[in-house]
Amino acid sequence: METLEKLLKAFASKNKMRGKGALCVALVVTRHAKEHGLPVDPDQLLTKGGGQVARLGKAPVQAILKDYGITRVLAEEGGRTSRGSVGNMRKYVSFLNELNEKGLADLDQIEKWWIDRVHEYFAGKPFRLRFDPSKSLRAIVRDLLLQAQKRQAENPGTTFAGTVLQHLVGAKLDLLMGEGLIEHHSASTADAVSGRDSDFLLEDVAIHVTTAPGEALFRKCRENLDKGLRPLIITLKEIVARELAEQEGIADRVDVFEAEQFIAGNLYELGRFAKAGRETTAKDLIARYNAIVAACETDPSLRIEGGK
Repeated sequence: METLEKLLKAFASKNKMRGKGALCVALVVTRHAKEHGLPVDPDQLLTKGGGQVARLGKAPVQAILKDYGITRVLAEEGGRTSRGSVGNMRKYVSFLNELNEKGLADLDQIEKWWIDRVHEYFAGKPFRLRFDPSKSLRAIVRDLLLQAQKRQAENPGTTFAGTVLQHLVGAKLDLLMGEGLIEHHSASTADAVSGRDSDFLLEDVAIHVTTAPGEALFRKCRENLDKGLRPLIITLKEIVARELAEQEGIADRVDVFEAEQFIAGNLYELGRFAKAGRETTAKDLIARYNAIVAACETDPSLRIEGGK
C-alpha cells in the first residue's frame, strides 16, 4: 500500500514541484483546503481574470511559513509571477482531490511535508561571495561565515557554520602551502573516529578549527602536547578559547587565532597587498574551497558562488 509520503514524493518529482514558485502554490492550495475543506474547485482558486492563482502573494505565503517559525522570504511575489503557477495549481488540486477520495488527505501532514521541502530549498542554495572592494577582506570573510551561521540557525541540527569554516581554512592552507600537501576530510568525520590528531597537521603543528571551543577540544590539545605537537586553534570565539586554555593551564602552550583575521590576513599576503591581487586571491580561495567541498562533502549547497 502506498503511503501518503510516497505519493507526495512521486507527485512532486513527476511535476517538478521543487522551485520556490511551485512550493508557494502547494502551500497556498493546501492551506485553502485546510480552511475550506476538500474537494477543492480549482476555478475558485483563480483571480478574477483567470490568469493567476488567487492569494498567491508574498504576504499569504509568509503567513503560512511564520506558523512554522520560518521568517526567511521564499519568494518576493509569492510565486504569483512564476510561469506555470496556474498549471501547477490545477495539477495539485487534482492530486489533493484524488487523495481525498482514497481517504489519504491528511492536510496537516501534507502541509508539514511541503514545509520540509521549503527547508530543503533554503538549505540547497549555495552561499555567495560578495567581493566589494570598498569593504575589508575581514568583512567579506565575515559575510560568508554569517551566511553559514544563519542557515544553520534556520535548520536546527545542522553544522553549516563549522563545515564552511573548516573548508575555508583548508582552502587557505592549500593556497599557502600548495595543493596536495594537506589532507582534507569531511567535517562530519570526528578526529576520534578517524584517528587524526587535529583537523589539519602541518609538520608538528596540529590545527583545530571550531566555531565553539569546549573541554573536548582542550583534551585533544593536551594529547597533542603529549605527542610533541604544537596545537593551534582557529575559532569564531577567540576569547572563549583563550579563557578555556587558561583554565586548563596551557594558555602559553596553545596558539589561538580568530578565524576571520586568520583567513583575511593571508589573503592580503598572498595577494601581495595589491587591489587586483586581493580580488584574484579571494576568488582562488573560493575555487579551492569548492573543490574541497566536492571531494569531501555530499551536500552541494555548501558551495560558494562568486560575485559582487
